[in-house]
Amino acid sequence: MSTITKLLMEIEATSAEAVVRDAIEKAKADTHNTTINLAQARALERARQVDAGEVAGKLAGVPFMAKDNFLSYGTSTTAASKFLETFDAPLQATAIEKLEAEGAICIGKVNLDAFAHGGSTENSAYGVTKNAVDATRVAGGSSGGSAVAVARGIVPFALGTDTGGSIRQPASFNGVVGMKPTYGMVSRYGVVAMASGTDTVGVLASTIEDAELVMGILAGKDVHDMTTLPDYFAPVDTPKGKKLGLIKEFMADGVSKEVKSCIRAAVQSYEAKGYEVEEVSIPMLKYALAIYYIVVPAEISSNLARYDGVRYGAQRGADGALSDVYELSRQAGFMAENKRRIIIGSYVLSSGFFDAYYQKAQKARTLLIREFNQLFETYDALIGPVAPSPAFKIGDNTSDPLKMYLEDVMTVPASLAGLPAVSVPIGSDKDGLPVGLQIIGARQGDADILAIASDMEIDING
Repeated sequence: MSTITKLLMEIEATSAEAVVRDAIEKAKADTHNTTINLAQARALERARQVDAGEVAGKLAGVPFMAKDNFLSYGTSTTAASKFLETFDAPLQATAIEKLEAEGAICIGKVNLDAFAHGGSTENSAYGVTKNAVDATRVAGGSSGGSAVAVARGIVPFALGTDTGGSIRQPASFNGVVGMKPTYGMVSRYGVVAMASGTDTVGVLASTIEDAELVMGILAGKDVHDMTTLPDYFAPVDTPKGKKLGLIKEFMADGVSKEVKSCIRAAVQSYEAKGYEVEEVSIPMLKYALAIYYIVVPAEISSNLARYDGVRYGAQRGADGALSDVYELSRQAGFMAENKRRIIIGSYVLSSGFFDAYYQKAQKARTLLIREFNQLFETYDALIGPVAPSPAFKIGDNTSDPLKMYLEDVMTVPASLAGLPAVSVPIGSDKDGLPVGLQIIGARQGDADILAIASDMEIDING
């Protein structure tokens, strides 16, 4: 039985207000620095409306949390930055609107790497979120708070964003399900932009069934987001095919022995269930990380140009010249990683380097997409690890940005190609740290990879 189903039964037996109040108290008591702010008054009022029969739907009374880069009512939206620490959104993200239309209740916002720049939730202006299993280790990122909120049992699901692995990697690190949809399946309207060409809105959940239910609600066209696709998502009980490709490059020397062991066990499990699994190679994968860290910083530098201390956000240097306002506001408002990505992006877009770096990266990206498409002519999905190792120690990679970026090596390819991908828990290492299996599907193959994941799923709630 899914966690959401259990909660709906509990709501029927008690009340939505009791369930929501319990979730809020769990969030307050959490010691992993998961929550940035709570929408307690608004959440309890909506719960009372559910109990009074004024609000109904598939998720009536079910509490959830959102990464704090989703605009929402009832709390400020900070994107875990000092730039937006007092920003009250004038509108609400489409994703939250759709969930609330089905009766779900957003109880608050969770921590992330500031502006979603990072893979560990160590780059937050509000401190580090600790791993749900081992508090000395990172939660992953940038949706670390979303993963921990689910893993710690605060809520059954949480919204996250995935630009290069920011849902799948923290899901793997904390032992929950993390679903990144096909680019354009879910509206990004009302979400603080990182890189508009790869940003996706997805879910972290306790079970595949829960993830599937939420994704079905989120899917569909939005007049506010021209990149959205018509609603094609239709859950399936069994996948259309059972031929999987194990990505050779994802099982290379840099991957820990224990992660490889978990993946091989997953392959054996699939084969026992009638799947055919073959090793496949994607030669362009060796360039994927380089492509990503050219294309994405370029979009970041463009998207963050609006943060100048004038139009909105915290302002510094108001008594000086306009250039002082820009400089001092950005110096105070951005974290070191934000500045690093802005500088890289501005460099690759600058005159004399645009052709040499940005255009060449986009051409290489096209070749990567072609290699994926060729494989999907033969295979129903591709599988491999989510990350080279389980969650690393807090502070291990903070002084070495390149080492931190290498943690994304297995997640950025699907993002660059706009493909759906899910992380499902498959076991743990000798220290009990969770390991996830990544399943990548063809464009609009979201339902199929969830069905394949369901065949593998370990119910982390017992």
